[in-house]
Amino acid sequence: MLTFPITEFHERLTKTKQRMADAGIDVLLVTDPANMNYLTGYDAWSFYVHQVLMVTIDEDQPIWIGRGQDASAAMHTTWLDADHIIPYADHYVQSTVRHPMDFVCDLLKEKKKDNKTIAVELDAYYFTAMCYMRLVHGLPNATFVDGTNMVNWVRIIKSDQEIAYIKQASKIAENAMQVAFETIDAGVRQCDVVAAVAHAQISGTEEFGGDYPAIVPLLPTGDKTSACHLTWTDDHFNQGDPVIIELAGCYKRYHSPLARTAVIGMPTEQMQYVSDVVIEGINTTLDAVKPGITCEELEMVWRRVIERNGIKKESRMGYSMGLNYPPDWGEHTASLRPGDRTVLQPNMTFHLIPGIWMENMGVEISESFRVTEKGCEVFADFPRELMIKPNIRLA
Repeated sequence: MLTFPITEFHERLTKTKQRMADAGIDVLLVTDPANMNYLTGYDAWSFYVHQVLMVTIDEDQPIWIGRGQDASAAMHTTWLDADHIIPYADHYVQSTVRHPMDFVCDLLKEKKKDNKTIAVELDAYYFTAMCYMRLVHGLPNATFVDGTNMVNWVRIIKSDQEIAYIKQASKIAENAMQVAFETIDAGVRQCDVVAAVAHAQISGTEEFGGDYPAIVPLLPTGDKTSACHLTWTDDHFNQGDPVIIELAGCYKRYHSPLARTAVIGMPTEQMQYVSDVVIEGINTTLDAVKPGITCEELEMVWRRVIERNGIKKESRMGYSMGLNYPPDWGEHTASLRPGDRTVLQPNMTFHLIPGIWMENMGVEISESFRVTEKGCEVFADFPRELMIKPNIRLA
C-alpha cells in the first residue's frame, strides 16, 4: 500500500522537473534513498548496493534501476509500472569487472540520452567516486552537472500527510524518551537503556508501530557529555552522572527528533546554569518563529540570549528534517545559522537543537517543530527541563 496518494507523487515529480528545467537539466540521476522514496515511495534496505532513480524531463514516470532481487520491493512500494522498474543482473554487485553505473550508461544510450545534460547527486552519501568515474567514462558525450539537494529543496515544505506522519513519529519519540528516563539509573548498563529505547522506537504505540530511525540513540555520559555524537557502551551508570539522550521517533520514514539531558542525582551548579540558559534560549527562539523570518535571523534570537548569559556556541542550532534513511534524519537544506537566508514558510519542519558542549560537560535539550501560518507548532509534548533522576538502585 502506498504511503501517499499517487497524485501527491505526481506533484512532487512536477516540482522536481521544474527545478530541472530551470537549471537546463535533461536527466537527473537520484541516488539518495530518501529522495527515491519521496518521488516514488521506494522503501527497502537495499541502499548498500548501487541503485538509481532516473528522472527525465520528457517522461511521465521516473525509472527505478536496482539489483534484480530488489525489483520486487519496487513493485510493492512504488507507484511505478513494471516498464519503469528495470533491474540489473547480480554480476554487477560488488564486482571488480563491471559496475552498476555501466548498466545505467547503457540504458541512457538506449534511450538516446547519452549526449544530454545529466545531473548527479555529487554529495549524496551513497553516490561514490567510482559511480561518477564510470558514468563519465561511459558517457563521453554527456555534460555532467551537480544535482545535489535538487530534490531535497522540493522536500523542504511538507504536505499535510507528511506533517501527520511526523506527528505520529513525535508520539513515538515521547514514549522512547520517557523509557530512557525511567531506565537510566546508577548501576544500570548503558546498553540496557538503549535496548529499552530501541524497543520503544520500534514497537511504537498501540495505534501504530515505529520504524528504524536514521540515527541510533546517542547517549554521551559523564564527562563524555562534552562530545555530542557518542553512542553507548556496556559501562554502568554512576551516581552523579549527567546523561545526554538524543533520539527520534520514526514513522513511514518520517522523523521527529528529541533530545534531553538527565542527571542521576543532583546536577552541578554549572550544569543547572547552562541548562537554564539553554531552556531560555529555546523558549525565546520558538516564540520568534514565524513565516517570513530567515534562518539566520532566528539563530540570532538564540545567540543574543546565550551571549547575554556568557555562553557562546559556534555550531548551527538547527536544521530542516523529516524523511530520511541512515545515516542522517536532516534534509541537508536549510540550517539555523549565520549566513543562511532561507525564508521560513508554513509546513517547513526543523530540529531545533541548541546543544552546548564545553570541555568538561555538555547539555542538549531540543525540540522539533513545524512553521505554521502565524508561528510554530512543537511536535513532541515532553517536559522541557533538565531531567533529575533520583537514585533508587545502588551500583
